[in-house]
Amino acid sequence: MQIIPETPEDRDDIERLLDIAFGSERAGKTVYRLREGVEPIPELCTVIREDGVLKGSLRYWPVVIGERRVPALLLGPVAVLPEDRGKGYARALIWDSLEVARRLGYGIVLLVGDEPYYVKFGFTRAFTKALELPGPVDLNRFLGLELKPRALSGVSGMLAKPRPDEARPAGLLAADRRQSDAAA
Repeated sequence: MQIIPETPEDRDDIERLLDIAFGSERAGKTVYRLREGVEPIPELCTVIREDGVLKGSLRYWPVVIGERRVPALLLGPVAVLPEDRGKGYARALIWDSLEVARRLGYGIVLLVGDEPYYVKFGFTRAFTKALELPGPVDLNRFLGLELKPRALSGVSGMLAKPRPDEARPAGLLAADRRQSDAAA
């Protein structure tokens, strides 16, 4: 199994995989409101291909929390072909991405999913009790993870789409600016 970065050529295959895994009506779910018109974070979007066949994919999206507009990641969707479930593909994609997110300086990861599955990665409902989503969702499935200790301490409010300058942690924004200045 090899985890590789998602490329623009993967998008059609990913959409087919998501239709298979979640159905075409998935776009009506609350978390999709936070994704509409927002680009996923390319450094964290990965796929698994074997013999040219897409076996699994994972995407992350930037969000902000509350009036303080605290930056966070929205994990998902993660999907694996039905015939490949149970082979550890989703688990590998998630563990790999969480490590990359930590190295990139992100502090908070949120998702809507099954706590019995995601608890092994450290996700818990306890981290999201003071947070809200902009639409209906089973709150028992709204989970969070701190990649940095106490990243969610004192954080509360509604999740929202970020402005362009809020899509990445401050340290990454500064690094992007340094790279842009050096290239100019």
